[in-house]
Parts: sequence; C-alpha cells; structure tokens
Amino acid sequence: MSTPILEARGLTRQFGQVTALDGADFDVHAGEVVALIGDNGAGKSTLVKALSGNLAVDSGEILYEGHPQHIDTPMKASELGIETVYQDLALAPHLDPAQNMFLGREVMRAGLAGKLGFMDNRAMRAEARSSFDKLGATVRSLTAPVGSMSGGQRQAIAIARAVHWANKVVFLDEPTAALGVRQTANVLDTIRRVRDHGVAVIFISHSMPHVMEVADRVQVLRLGKRVATYNASETSMEQLVGAMTGVMEEVKSA
Repeated sequence: MSTPILEARGLTRQFGQVTALDGADFDVHAGEVVALIGDNGAGKSTLVKALSGNLAVDSGEILYEGHPQHIDTPMKASELGIETVYQDLALAPHLDPAQNMFLGREVMRAGLAGKLGFMDNRAMRAEARSSFDKLGATVRSLTAPVGSMSGGQRQAIAIARAVHWANKVVFLDEPTAALGVRQTANVLDTIRRVRDHGVAVIFISHSMPHVMEVADRVQVLRLGKRVATYNASETSMEQLVGAMTGVMEEVKSA
C-alpha cells in the first residue's frame, strides 16, 4: 500500500471537560475518495479543522506525504495543496464565478495598469473556464453573480475553486446537503472527476446512499475515535450505521 498523502495519528483535543478527539486516527491516499462519517458529536468537524489548519490539537501527530507536518494555519494547508469547502461555501454572492475563483488571489494586469490595481479579468475568466471544464462543472455564465445561480452550480464553483488551488487534498463538508436529485448527481460526478485527477477527497456526509455511491473507503468516527475503516464496495449501509452507533462490534478492516 502506498504512503498516505495525509495521515493523523492519535489526535486529541479537549474543550473544557468535553473530549472532542480521543486518540483519533485518519488516513487518505492520493486519488481516492474517503468518506468520513459519524453521528453528531463524533468529532468529524474537529478532526477536519485540525487537518486543515483551523484548529490546534492537544496531542498527536499529523503526517503529510509520510513526514510529520505542523499544519497550524489554513495558509499553511493551502501551501501544501490542501483546501476545504465548508457547507456555507464561502462564496461572495455579488461576484461572478471567476472573481470568486480568484478571490484573494487576483491576477493583475501587466505593467503600470497592474501596479495601479487593475485586474486581468480576461485571464482569470479563461483560467476559471478551463478549471470548470476540466471538472465538468456546469456554470451557465462567467459574468453573472453567483448569488443568482442554483445551489448545485454554487457547489460546483466552490469545489472547482478548491481543486484549482489544491493539487493534493480537498475536504468537502456535506457537499450534497439541501440539493435536488439532479444537482446532487452533478456534485457526486464532480467528486469522481476530482479523484480521477489524482487529488485525495475527504467526503464528510450524513447521507449513507451518497457515501456508498462515491466513496472508495469509509472511515467511521465515534466518541472522538476512528472505530472502523471499510472498503465501500465490501460493506453495507447497515454495517456503517452499526459502527456509527456502536450497535455492531467495532471492527477494523481494509
């Protein structure tokens, strides 16, 4: 088995008397989709924040490409090629898709115009269109504000933006929540395309059918610990729910 692109070993984190992570482990390889599941309070959000530079842990170790790595800020994560798409998407609704793609990373025009603060909108739109096309993202217009677009289009834009800047790992927090059937299918297809480009995808979801449809492996958190790892093709929704709730015996596989 190849070395994981990103791995957590024994992460712990307490908030006062509450233990959010209790020796949590996690691993993901390049070019695979790993679903991270667990009941409310299992520690999923805390683990993702720790791995994406948004939260310090009390103890434990994070490895990147097999080497210990201190990911203490989102900027550090971005430098390593790690991006996160949260449920709120963090899109500016009044800006168009290309402007959102380059928000905070704008391409300036050459020469004096760039020094005076003029952006190269043509270059940004061309690069944004290339990124959307590569992932098969359906974006009806590069000039319309994203606030006027459907939930599925906004989700596709947020994922494409993350993948554009992340060439290693992308965290997707409930990307299919509140989407219709067709929009959900498009987002799941986008996730597969991201994986096929060699990027590791961590898919956090409460939807077991979506997990079974898109994940290569599934890792289950319960009470701040990873209690099971399954190959998605060799497990069932009943087995996953049992591991989440503790009804079934805690078995590690795959």
